[in-house]
Order: sequence, then C-alpha cells, then structure tokens
Amino acid sequence: MAVRRSADKTAAPKASAPNGRAKKSAKAGPAPASTEEVADPLKLYREKRDFTRTSEPGAEVAKGQGAQFVVQKHAARRLHYDLRLELDGVLKSWAVTRGPSLVPGDKRLAVQTEDHPMKYLEFEGVIPQGEYGGGTMIVWDRGTWRPEHDPHRALAKGHLDFVLEGARLGGRWHLVRMRPRPHEKKEQWLLLKGDDAFARTADQPDVLEENRSFLSGKTNDDLKAEGVIRVDHASRQASKAAPAAKAVAIKPAKAPKARKGLLPVFLEPSLAALVEEPPDGGEWIHEIKYDGYRIQARLDGGEVQLLTRKGLNWTERFNRVADAVRQLGLGSALLDGEIVSEAESGVPSFGSLQADLKAGRQDRMVYYVFDALYLDGVDLTKTPQIERKRLLEAALAGLPEGSPLRYSAHFEHDGGTMLTHACRLGLEGVISKRKDAPYTPDRGSHWLKAKCVLRQEFVVIGYTVSSAAKRSIGSLALGYYDDGKLIYAGRSGTGFSGDEAQSLYAGLSAIPSEKPAFGRKPPAGTDKGVRWVEPRFVAEIEFRGWTNDELLRQSAFKGLRDDKPPAEVVREGGSGRASAAPAAEADLSGVRLTHPERVLWEEGGVTKQGLADFYADIAAWALPHLVNRPLSLVRCPNGAGKQCFFQKHRWEGLSPDIRFVDVGDAEPMTFIEDLRGLLGLVQAGVLEIHPWGSTIADIEKPDRIIFDLDPGDDVSWSQVIDGALEVRQRLGRDGLESFVKTSGGKGLHVVAPLTPLADWETVKDYTRGVVEAMETDAPSLYVANMAKRLRKGRIFVDYLRNGRGATAVAAFSTRARDGAPVSTPLAWDELSEALKADHFRIGNLRQRLDFLAADPWDGFFDLRQTLPKAAGRKSRKKTAKAA
Repeated sequence: MAVRRSADKTAAPKASAPNGRAKKSAKAGPAPASTEEVADPLKLYREKRDFTRTSEPGAEVAKGQGAQFVVQKHAARRLHYDLRLELDGVLKSWAVTRGPSLVPGDKRLAVQTEDHPMKYLEFEGVIPQGEYGGGTMIVWDRGTWRPEHDPHRALAKGHLDFVLEGARLGGRWHLVRMRPRPHEKKEQWLLLKGDDAFARTADQPDVLEENRSFLSGKTNDDLKAEGVIRVDHASRQASKAAPAAKAVAIKPAKAPKARKGLLPVFLEPSLAALVEEPPDGGEWIHEIKYDGYRIQARLDGGEVQLLTRKGLNWTERFNRVADAVRQLGLGSALLDGEIVSEAESGVPSFGSLQADLKAGRQDRMVYYVFDALYLDGVDLTKTPQIERKRLLEAALAGLPEGSPLRYSAHFEHDGGTMLTHACRLGLEGVISKRKDAPYTPDRGSHWLKAKCVLRQEFVVIGYTVSSAAKRSIGSLALGYYDDGKLIYAGRSGTGFSGDEAQSLYAGLSAIPSEKPAFGRKPPAGTDKGVRWVEPRFVAEIEFRGWTNDELLRQSAFKGLRDDKPPAEVVREGGSGRASAAPAAEADLSGVRLTHPERVLWEEGGVTKQGLADFYADIAAWALPHLVNRPLSLVRCPNGAGKQCFFQKHRWEGLSPDIRFVDVGDAEPMTFIEDLRGLLGLVQAGVLEIHPWGSTIADIEKPDRIIFDLDPGDDVSWSQVIDGALEVRQRLGRDGLESFVKTSGGKGLHVVAPLTPLADWETVKDYTRGVVEAMETDAPSLYVANMAKRLRKGRIFVDYLRNGRGATAVAAFSTRARDGAPVSTPLAWDELSEALKADHFRIGNLRQRLDFLAADPWDGFFDLRQTLPKAAGRKSRKKTAKAA
C-alpha cells in the first residue's frame, strides 16, 4: 500500500483532560502483568471467545517484528473504532469510543483492551450476537506505524508518541494514559492528533464521514446485510471446529407450545405466497430464497430419509447430505430446507443442480436448513417460528469441516434492503416469515416470497425440432392450468445444453398427442411448427415478463421438476419486482438469426437466441462501450467449448451492419454503430468483444487507460481487490478518477477515462510507470512482467493493454468461458469476497441491472481528465536501473 509521509511540525501537545486526570498519568503506571500473561499475551483474547461460533482469527502470536496498524469500525453494542498497533507479534489494542479525530487537541477516549493476533489486521465480518464484541466490523484504515521512542518504555510510562502512515490517518499522534478512577477495570487513555500537515480544522470535513471499508468498500450496514446474504459464512466457520457432536445442548421440550409426540412420516410443507415487496415490521424475519429442491430430512435413530415436497424419497440422490444429517448427534428430527448446488461464483443454480444430479456429482451440493419441525421426541409445529429457528441453530452448531449442511440465517429488519442486496448479487429473492407463526402446511400469509426474477413451473405441452442438431429440440412449448383448462404460455428456446436438448427430444417424441383443447386460443402463428405431446412433464422456467398477448417474454429453461404434478401448475399471482411495469419485447432490430437454437454455452444452455435477447435487453448499458471503436473479436461459431479464434478483419458472410475502418493494417478493422451491428456479431458467433482504447474519430489518441489485474493461481481474491484499490489510489494521487469492473475471468480491470490528447506511446509510458512503481514498492505482491512463471503468489498488472492495437474485453461483453460470464462494471464499494470475477453471467446480470439505484460508472463518458506530465518517466527508470 502506498502511504503518505510527513514530519510533525510541532512537539507533542500537553495532555490535559477533565479533572486534570491526564496531567498525573505518568505517575500512574499500569498494573504489572502476570508471568502467565507475559508468556501468553493472547490468553485473555482466547478466553473471551468461542471459536466454534465466531469467525475471528485464532490466538496465534506471530514471529518477527513488524510495524503495521489497523483501525476497525466496530458496530457492537455501542459503535466505536478499534486502534491496533503491532508490537512483539501481537496487536496492542484500544477501543476509541468516538473514533479518531484529525483536529489537534480534540481528545478521544481510548480504552485499552486485550491484545489481538496479527491476523486481525485483515479481519472483517459479523461477530455473532451473544459473543464477546458481537456485531459488524470493517477494516476502516490500514497502514504502518512508527514509534518515536522505545514503545515498551513509552507504554509503561503512559505516553506513546507515534507516526501513522495509512490511507486515512497520517502524521503524528499521541496516546496518553489517564489516572485510573476507583473500580475501573480497564486502562483509559486519550488519543490526540499532532498539529502537522495531516491535521484538519474543526470546520473541515470529519474523517469519520468516510464510512466504508478500506478492504472491501462496504459499510457496516452492508456487511450486516451481506452476512445474511452469504448465509454459508457462519456455518462454514463453525464447521472448522472438529467434530460431530452437538456443541450446544438443545432443550426442545422447553420451547413454547412444544409437545411430546411421535415422529411424523411426512408433513405437507409450508409454502410462500408471492408478493411485490417484503413486509415491514418487527414481527417478520427474512431469509434468502434458494434455487434448488425443497427437502425434508427425516432422522429416526440411524435411519435418514430425504423427502421432496410431495413426499418422494430422494435419499439415494443426495446420500452425502443424508450421511451428514445422520451424524448430527440427534435421536430423531424432521428438518425443512433446500438442497442447492454451489458453483464457484457463489450463486446457487438450479441448472447446476440438475447437471450435478445427472452426472452423479455431489461435492457441490449443500443442504440449507431453515426450519426444525421435530427434535428428539418433541413436536415443534405449534412453536413460534423464531423459537424453532433458535433451536435449529443450536442443533446445527459445531458441524465438522466440509459438512454439506448449512444453517439458513435470517435477518430481522428491513427486508426491502435485504431484497435489493440479494437481487444485485444475482440471487433469486427473499422469503419473509412471521416470527410468531406455527408451521402451517400449504400457502398462506405467514410465509411470503419476493422475487428478483420471475420464475415458476410450466407444463411442457410440445416442442419444435432443432435445425442445428439432429434428434434435438429447438424449443419447448409451455402451458399452465386455469380452472382445469390448459392455457398456452408460449415457447422457451434457450437454457438447455446439447445433451439436454437430445434428452428432451427422446422423452417428448415418445409421447405424441393431438393439439390440446386450450381454454384460450393461442395468438395466431405463435404455435406454428409445434409438435404436441401429452402434458406429463413440468419445467422450471425463468422469464422477463408477459407480452400483451399473455405469452412468456424472454424465457429460459432451468430444468425439469419431477417433484410436482403437472395438474397443479397454475400461473402464479403477482408480477414480481422484475416486472413491475408491462415489459416490451427486446428489440432485435429486424435481425434474423440462423440456427437460433444453437447452443453457445453448454453450462447454462445459452443459445444464439439467448445471447441475442441478452444483448438486446441490455443494449442501453452495453452499446456506449462498444460502438465506433476498432474491434478485435473472439469468434466461436460452434460454441464456447469448441474451436475459438481472434478475428479483426472482414470474413465471408459478414453482416452489412458491421462497418470497417482503416487503422493502417493490410485489411481494415471492424466496428459497429448500433444494436443491429451488435446482433450481427451474435449471428457470426462472436462471444467476446475487445475494443481499442480509442474511437474511430481519433484513432491515434486514446480516450481511456486500463489496468488488467491477472492473479497467479495461488493469489487470493482479497489480494486482487487490494491490488485494484492500490491502482485506484495511485491514479488518484495523479488526479485521475478511475472505475472498476470484473473481467469475467479471474481478475479485475481498473479503467480511467481520458480527454484524448496524449498519443499511444505517452499513455503506455505512463501506465508502465504506475505498474513498475507498484512492483518496486511491493515486489512480493505485484509483477510487471507477463511471464507466467513470475506470477506465483503475485498479480500481473498488465499495462500492455494500453499499446496501439492492444485491446481488453469490453464492459458488458460476454466471455467464451464456462457459464457465460460477463465483464461487469461495479461501484468501488461493491468489491467484496462475495463477488468474484465471474460472478455475473448472462443468467443473472439483467436482474442486477434492474435493481441498481444508479449506474456504478455514472459520469464515465462525461469525465474530462488528462495524464500528469509523464515525459522522462521511462528514461528515469532506465537510468535508475543502470545506476
């Protein structure tokens, strides 16, 4: 991390405090430490924490002497800031009740607390309520510190003078111990700022107004909401505690309205009614809506059954989950939850779950348990919801490492905020439950669901034949029942892989039928070419709304559901937040696609039609980053898993909507002007779009610079985030505002717009200087050389993207990688562990855009900024190396 350096211009101020307590501080030394505390400085830290419940780092003393510091904003019972200074392998810690002040003489009470381990420098998370320090904690500032005298003697004396070099706090500071009052158990100090270049006056902005994490950009409130959204975090941390028996004694018989009873064979599940928004009020709790199979786990002695919502026994399908339930240490239980498949991107997917089931793969399957209906001989169905949750959490405490069981955490306030967070992260939605409600079968007002996307089951009533592959479907014809009559709902032509298209063809072609007697006649021509079948299958379908003809708009197949009978499929009430207003069809600008059912991404089953719909739907977001720029294109005519190649110049069968520009090559390069041109690229099998950093209006003058952070295989995602923030900080010192986006691959891109004045060499020279300075300052973290052998444990910060003719993948371009990821612009405060480089994909990006309050790159195209004088930067570097 780059830090500012400055010498203090004044001597330490005299420490004064109310009642003159600080004046006598030097005479009041600390109580002598016990021999045991000296030998084990983290003894108190260890004793205060239950590491089976809190995700805080373990109590390990580090070797060697460093000089790091951290300030953490800690929203516990009372909001405060924790100052921690590295000394003797631990972090000396003070709780600063009102936070540090940059105003000299503004005294801030700092209560000394127990020493913390060095790993606390990076700790950011939610400490469970009921644990010591329960609440949210973010890393508010981070850097190095330097004591002005022997720190051991200064601490013993009660007056420590030191210099901070951080991102927010800098210059000289003073910690002064106050004389203890009677009955005070902790030493109380005052934290004061020295009068130097880093000081502020009282009328200047308070540094505490900067309320976001130095590491992740999140606020404490964001972290609290994310702690619920990333529901697996607490249980994964708890699972690191070894084994198997219950860590917390549970007493279900003492729960309100609990009663002795026989273990039920099966209970009709409680279902949620669809609403536009989660309800408000303290009588509700809110949970993530999962994208998987609803499952009841029945445990009777050593026998486990996993039952679908219709009571089908699917234990063999999920035997790894069944084994984990068997090891809970319970005599008997009936649990309710959802089994999902967790992809590396962190977003559960029903399609991935179906693929895993077909492949016999169980390593990604996770059972999120959200209710306990029966525990150890006690019927809990009449017990209030919140009490059942407490018993369930206790029953799942102490899970072994790697367990596929997860406790489904809940959030007790502001369901609307939680829904917004969930939708922006690409999740399915939120379930709201009344705290005081018993477990009630079927749908009702006690459970409500608010969705980020429109999704429900439809009956498969026919299919069309693919023109791109033999013995495969091209689309599914869908319907639902209304008062016992079948209603035509339109077609779905994307979402199935090549294998699924063949499997569906085999199954459907074996059950042909006459055209159904519809309760409402389909619009003319919409059922042309459909081969009708008996209504035996139910499909899970995601869609963008309903057309004026009451047909599905932009629908995508997510999988077959064999846990629901076709006769029960009806059109769900409510429109969902994703379609609050009538939605128009995506504008395909009259472009005709050949073989629209051709599968371009096997994982997710995205077809050419699906890619065209995607780009048409987000055209307003994507086109400003794509039009009127020379383009290098990655073409994969047969899909992402087949042969792909770069193409810059004209080819046979090129759409007339794709234009050409002379850049000095033997052949002109391609560019597009509008949506028709973009859809022409889709027709040609283009899966990645890499534009130049200049426009065709001024090819020799770049209007942006880009830094591509490409991590080695052993580099953590948090390191990549730190690297992007480091680039941002260095550009900021040169007066350049920058923006960040996911690459859709492994890393992040930092982009800064420019007024197009400098030439390519000047721009490349400047970006090289930035990256070489990063490598010089932190050679263990960053490398400027693109050789893969040098990236072990380091990030290659690629500045070569800024040379003439070099390109980087565009914002909102798809990538030719598994799952159809998309390079996605982010706000800086969105960077977090929960959002990896390939998190956003064709399947979830559109819902993110629906729920953004503002464009995260707002102002990007209007920003006017120029490079600092870069002349001589390169030559000075060479001279320095030669010397």
